[in-house]
Amino acid sequence: MIPLSVLDLSPIVQGGDAGRSLRASRELALAAERLGYRRYWLAEHHNMPGIASAATAVALAFVGEGTSTIRLGAGGVMLPNHAPLIVAEQFGTLEALHPGRIDLGVGRAPGTDQLTARALRRNLAGSVDQFPEDVLELMALLKAPQPGQAIRAVPGSGSDIPVWILGSSLFGAQLAAALGLPFAFASHFAPQMIDQAAAIYRCQFRPSEYRERPHLMLGLNVVAADDDAEARRLFTSLQQAFVNLHRGEPGPLPPPREDDDGALAAAVSAPGSPLSKAVVGGPPTVRAGLDAFVARHQPDEIIVTAQIFDQAARIRSLELVADAAALPKMVGS
Repeated sequence: MIPLSVLDLSPIVQGGDAGRSLRASRELALAAERLGYRRYWLAEHHNMPGIASAATAVALAFVGEGTSTIRLGAGGVMLPNHAPLIVAEQFGTLEALHPGRIDLGVGRAPGTDQLTARALRRNLAGSVDQFPEDVLELMALLKAPQPGQAIRAVPGSGSDIPVWILGSSLFGAQLAAALGLPFAFASHFAPQMIDQAAAIYRCQFRPSEYRERPHLMLGLNVVAADDDAEARRLFTSLQQAFVNLHRGEPGPLPPPREDDDGALAAAVSAPGSPLSKAVVGGPPTVRAGLDAFVARHQPDEIIVTAQIFDQAARIRSLELVADAAALPKMVGS
């Protein structure tokens, strides 16, 4: 099995709060480290009542203090929301605190609605259109300073933090290929474009000082439990969250509920829908689902994500997925 990583949205559950969610995320990252996952990434979202990772760099610093070896990163920072210098300084600070462990995934989506995007940036003019230039500026700020360079990221300059392009469309695949960067595709919520994005990235990839060969990481919703029935029950939290988001009613992550009539499953599992690729089940089902996903899409790495209401069940899911993938666990765990 190929390497596995973890994408966390630090979900705020019904009856919980952001502090509880962030402490749970740190506990989850520690479990992922113990279980042999390669990376732990947090995602930037704003004005979302069910997500606690808006200040992504701050949250990663907190998570980093509870871990020691797993790579930490953003999956991702929404670069149009920020000046490249600010991002270079924030992640340069993380690299100074946790050397050799930091990844920086950047995307061009706002991670929110347009009204909130305006509140973040004050001016939306050109923000998305200049994304490639912003990426180049950010990468330059992370390199060793040049003679006469007037503006430096301190910390950050000379850190050479690995930069990833994130995307849920073909644009990100094209940009990652053109710049010779690793590419993470958000197939956990945009599964309809996996094959086309992967083909474009691999065919158009240009070797660079950063990578000689393409490296494709795909997102995948995976909910594992001791049997299929329990996994399907846990999965109803994410199904409800997607239905609520589609209705324009985002909120805290709801507890699982019975789906006796199959209405939840029908609402989100049609071909091409955001959750249509999800792998949900007990150990044999998860193992078969992972194998089929790898055989079909040939990723270099998978980043699994699962919004599960109960923290113990969330960690148990990671354990079962790690077992299914035969990940090498930390010595002494």
